Amino acid sequence: MSLKGKTIFMSGGSRGIGLAIALRAAKDGANVAIGAKTAEPNPKLPGTIYTAAEEIEAAGGKALPLICDIRFEDQVQAAVAKTVETFGGIDICVNNASAIALTNTQMTEMKRYDLMNNINTRGTFLVSKTCIPHLLKSDNPHILTLSPPLDINPRWFAPHVAYSIAKYGMSLCTLGMAEEYKAAGIAVNSLWPFTAIDTAAVRNVIGGDGMAKNSRTTEIMADAAHAVLVRNSKECSGNFFIDEEVLRAEGMTDFSKYAPHADGPLVPDFFVPDEVVERLPTKLMKVW
Repeated sequence: MSLKGKTIFMSGGSRGIGLAIALRAAKDGANVAIGAKTAEPNPKLPGTIYTAAEEIEAAGGKALPLICDIRFEDQVQAAVAKTVETFGGIDICVNNASAIALTNTQMTEMKRYDLMNNINTRGTFLVSKTCIPHLLKSDNPHILTLSPPLDINPRWFAPHVAYSIAKYGMSLCTLGMAEEYKAAGIAVNSLWPFTAIDTAAVRNVIGGDGMAKNSRTTEIMADAAHAVLVRNSKECSGNFFIDEEVLRAEGMTDFSKYAPHADGPLVPDFFVPDEVVERLPTKLMKVW
């Protein structure tokens, strides 16, 4: 039940959920390659690949910061090659990088549409494709993509068609690759939060500090990801996991530590199917 000595290639990861997943793996003694664009500090978005690497090393892992824009095949190939050269292989691919714009059809510029689809769907496909030859050599290979269950409900599309297409495209990669690589023993799964997560995207793009207060911390996604990634790859594939359900299956019942500042029901995340809301006891605000 440990990721000690395992090598993770992660798209994005200089902050937020990706960094939290990396730090949880680092506590086990994992190697983490962070392939992201952020090399210079941004006052609105704290964290770079270099500060992430420092945190990973401090947590007990080994880090490899890599400047990599996953829209470009040559950069992804170079980053993956450097990871293999440095650590000897790749055991886990985490598709964390994502772009978001919650705009309706008329308000979505095509350059923004292209950005979201190139990073989210195409980037997930490209990063996975490039890692797979190395995953085939691992004794417990996993691909984990941060994307939602395939709940094709119009309410998830109407407010922001372009973003929804891009996120569901990531999930379609999970659906197809899980079946494609089933015989090879590569686990391909998606993981999605039940509630909103307190990240820079929530604070700066979606709902501000008020929403962040009634969101959960990134650690719940990190703990859920860890629980998935230590499972037997031959017995755990093709799933669209929800973080809380993963941890309840591990025996957890008290989730209060993940929402230390909440003063009422939590904010639900996008794309969570009604049946999931109905079967979990956590109280959510009525938003959708």
